Amino acid sequence: MISAPALALASALCSAAATVLISRGLVRYGPYTGAWVNLAVGTACVWIAVMLGGGVGHPTRAGIAYFALAGLIGTFGGRLLRFISIETVGASLSAALINLSPLIASVLAIIVLGEQVTAPIVVGTLVIVAGTTLLSAGGRSTGVRLLALLLPLTSAACFGLVAILRKIGLIGMTPIFGFAVNVTAALVAYTAFLVASRQSALMMCRGRSLVYFMMAGVAENVGVFLLLEGLSLGAVSVVAPLASVSPIFVLALSFFFLRGIDILNRRIVVGTLLIVAGVYLIMALR
Repeated sequence: MISAPALALASALCSAAATVLISRGLVRYGPYTGAWVNLAVGTACVWIAVMLGGGVGHPTRAGIAYFALAGLIGTFGGRLLRFISIETVGASLSAALINLSPLIASVLAIIVLGEQVTAPIVVGTLVIVAGTTLLSAGGRSTGVRLLALLLPLTSAACFGLVAILRKIGLIGMTPIFGFAVNVTAALVAYTAFLVASRQSALMMCRGRSLVYFMMAGVAENVGVFLLLEGLSLGAVSVVAPLASVSPIFVLALSFFFLRGIDILNRRIVVGTLLIVAGVYLIMALR
């Protein structure tokens, strides 16, 4: 039987693989097309998981509403910004900065849910600030404008807020069906937006990019499934920190698969490691 830590690391690797595959797909098609394909594949995968898992259970209206809102903010807004970020600032920088979402979720949990400030949160935050500063400097040295870093940071904010909405929504919803509502709401909203704005052509994709985007959608949702399985077998304090190391996998995969597409330097590598260490501290010791 696979252990919870192994499942968490496999989830992190799947998330990193999705980031790299997205970067490869963006060579020929834009982020709006990639995000739609990702959502379509993700929605199909999750509903298959719902059916295999025994159905929808007994959801409440409040639970559905919270997960639908999470889909609009995180799965629609957050994922779209993630695609734009990967195209604009690169896979490695995007992965590291979007990984700040647990810090944002912790801050919102303190403000909204009344959770307590702890020493690991303070120390982890300081380490993350140091890592973010190095990433900013590393991005400027590769020609990335400082303002462009707001894209992955805004994506992280969307994902951080979604964690709170899902936390509240889970009171009346099972995780798998909640996630299905989440991605379905995002897909419907995004499709309606493209059709209403007469940009339905952006939903068309062919060739290798389609394969890359579809593989990214599968990898991303397999990663979510593995994370849920890990949480069902082990403690959150073990599984969540290990799942947050995906930016390290992105660095390794970028070196082998994104040469000429993604630019790495020492500051980006060290900054990424510091952010991962800070997130690990917050999630493992809080």
